[in-house]
Amino acid sequence: MNAPDPHDAPLTLVTGASGYIGGRLVPALLEAGFRVRAMARHADRLEDRPWRGQVEVVEADVGDPASLQAALDGVDVAYYLIHAMGGGRSFADRDRQGARSFAEAAAQADVERIVYLGGIHPEGVELSAHMASRKEVGDILLAGAVPAVVLRAAVILGSGSASFEIMRHLSERLPVMIAPQWLRNRIQPLAVRDVLHYLVGAARLEGAPNRTFDIGGPDVLTFAELLQAYARAAGLPQRRILTVPVLTPRLASHWIGLVTPVPTGIARPLVESLIHESVAAETDLRGLVPDPEGGLTGVDRAIELALARIRELDVATAWHSATPAGAPSSPLPEDPEWSGGIVRGDERQRHVDASPETLWAVIEGIGGRRGWYSWRLGWISRGLMDRVVGGPGLRRGRRHPDRLAVGDALDWWRVERLERGRLLRLRAEMRVPGQAWLELGVQEAEGGGAILYQRAIYHPHGLLGDLYWWAVWPFHGIVFGGMQRNIARAAEDVPSDRRSAVAGAGSGTGTGYDTDTDTDTDTDTDTDTDTEETA
Repeated sequence: MNAPDPHDAPLTLVTGASGYIGGRLVPALLEAGFRVRAMARHADRLEDRPWRGQVEVVEADVGDPASLQAALDGVDVAYYLIHAMGGGRSFADRDRQGARSFAEAAAQADVERIVYLGGIHPEGVELSAHMASRKEVGDILLAGAVPAVVLRAAVILGSGSASFEIMRHLSERLPVMIAPQWLRNRIQPLAVRDVLHYLVGAARLEGAPNRTFDIGGPDVLTFAELLQAYARAAGLPQRRILTVPVLTPRLASHWIGLVTPVPTGIARPLVESLIHESVAAETDLRGLVPDPEGGLTGVDRAIELALARIRELDVATAWHSATPAGAPSSPLPEDPEWSGGIVRGDERQRHVDASPETLWAVIEGIGGRRGWYSWRLGWISRGLMDRVVGGPGLRRGRRHPDRLAVGDALDWWRVERLERGRLLRLRAEMRVPGQAWLELGVQEAEGGGAILYQRAIYHPHGLLGDLYWWAVWPFHGIVFGGMQRNIARAAEDVPSDRRSAVAGAGSGTGTGYDTDTDTDTDTDTDTDTDTEETA
């Protein structure tokens, strides 16, 4: 019998392919035998994904309906995995318009099914703004001409998920917690591997179902009990949790923003989802999609798998994988015409007595646990200030300790351009009255060694932006001068017999997770787990 033609396999479109779920769904669909078209606002942010060569990549944005035509052409099943978490005051309008544009474009392209991942919520209660928006997106897709399968999940447990990182850092850092009373509400967590199982299964459902399905794991417990479950898996003493009725979601999200890597803007919708119980009201999908081999993953096993992934630096995607809509990426404000006549900058260069390859390895390994090679106290203080006002601070860390990719979060920066061995451009995502970039470049020097180029660029917004620049200007010599000297010294201090190994450290293709640059309170664990499983 002839093998089936892979070109006859259904074509799936994965929107949000650079995000946490989308980046994991792509390889899951490939493994299941589907053809995959991955959609992102910036296609270059998918270049380093291990599955890049197996999929078609299309650049499109639901905010630009015209760009959706090519993305949806010939698609059988379209996954809608877009939601403006922490997306500013107008996020609901963007979500609403994006869903409408996508539903209309899918109908014009004769797509057979749309699959959407939303959140479990009780009926008949007033929902938070973010939960209401997610529900509205599902309702818009269900009301469209293309049949939609809307999956609703509660807390997702997996390495790198925002929910898991909140749980992990609260448990590890706070042996005693004063928590809101609604931490005792029941939730039904679901392992990320089981979320992917149901998402893939949704593409194979027979007929043309147009409805919601609640999906949940085998355990129903409270978030407080979930924190204790993490403590057990991590080998920590049981946490003491004192609940009080006065801690509002706003206060709780600010506290989470200070204690965990997840900033306030992302933490708040997650916290607000805990105000109500999140338990599946029905299990209809289990009758249509067989359970995964071995059954659904329990909470304890899901936590063990996630910890193993983190320990092995094998975290495929993280909560900060996707960049927010509308984030600036180009053009770089290199001339007064772009910026209205005002561009501030600090530019330096230095000869380094090391090979360009060794110097580049130091540059590509910057941030995360290694820090920023200058005035550590200043960076930590600025990171704390950023977290107080809801920014990412320094705790996002790195995806991998040695290797970067375009789109990666790097502490409070985002990798905007990467020419491996030559140029690294970072865009600041800290709270600042303007836009800021940092460039680090390498060039081979005549006569041996390398030239290190360093440039900081700032485009101020209004008078406040200018005042900010001049307020920090006296520290530039300490920060940027020290950074350049110490990067050069780090490259020069690599022993000659190790320089080839150091230069090759950033050439791997694995992924990982490296966080907590402004604290030393991480706890190593020795959980015996099967690291080949998805978490």
